Amino acid sequence: MNLRDLHYLVAVADLHSFVQAAQRCFISQPTLSMQIKKLEDSLGVQIFERSNKKVLITPIGAAIIASARRIIQETELIEALAENAQDPLAGKLRLGGFPTLSTYLFPQLAILIKQNLPGIHLILVEEKTDGLLQQLKNGELDAALLALPLAEEGLETCLLFSDEFLLAVPSTDALAARTKIKQVDLAGRQVLLLDEGHCLRGQALQVCRINGADEHQDLRATGLETLRQMVKAGAGMTFMPEIAVRPDEAGIRYLRFAAPAPYRHIALVWRKTSVRTTLFNELSRLVQQAVQPPSC
Repeated sequence: MNLRDLHYLVAVADLHSFVQAAQRCFISQPTLSMQIKKLEDSLGVQIFERSNKKVLITPIGAAIIASARRIIQETELIEALAENAQDPLAGKLRLGGFPTLSTYLFPQLAILIKQNLPGIHLILVEEKTDGLLQQLKNGELDAALLALPLAEEGLETCLLFSDEFLLAVPSTDALAARTKIKQVDLAGRQVLLLDEGHCLRGQALQVCRINGADEHQDLRATGLETLRQMVKAGAGMTFMPEIAVRPDEAGIRYLRFAAPAPYRHIALVWRKTSVRTTLFNELSRLVQQAVQPPSC
């Protein structure tokens, strides 16, 4: 058994496919299958159940794979300790973000990281919150930008900024003539929301329930840009985080809420066991710089 074989196990477990796992590991599928079969034979247990349609993990296989993940994390920690000792602001940085934030933040952030942290090899990952948390715990990400609060243990958080929600309405809507609205003005109205799995959906639903608004049952979107186009087409109204707002956009009006306005707290999150605090402190500064409006 060697570290390479453990990476093969984890890849198959993640993807439930020998073909896709081989692609991830940059080897041929027969070679990967042969190595895993050798490992199973040497251990005397079956780790995967194979069929033409899917790959299943056996109960003993699940325990072995969990142990393999821990071993891989520990070896990566050793490598990170060595790299960090040489230069804390260099090396590979795997940073995640959820779609309703990363789409609007990552482009500017990537530029700032390239300018200020030339020794960093940046890898950006866009995924929903649950997926990001899982990748953080598995050691597949170094850090992630997430909305607070988080109920997960073993994570360190640094609050970066608050992203206010505005109400996006068609320019033909009666509310479009206002400069500000109150949350109670939502009572009895239907609001377009994102599909299941988006943290923004949960935050928006909470505001709706408190103020007597309902979710539009016939229309649901997979991304903010779809919601934006639906509002412009006159299909309804939606919540839009300020980071995604486009001022003076034809066909749509963005209305601020009178205090107290709804918002989300955005934080940088990493494992408490990570040794890259110096890098994360600098990254936090750059994220805050990226969300600042340009100076005149």
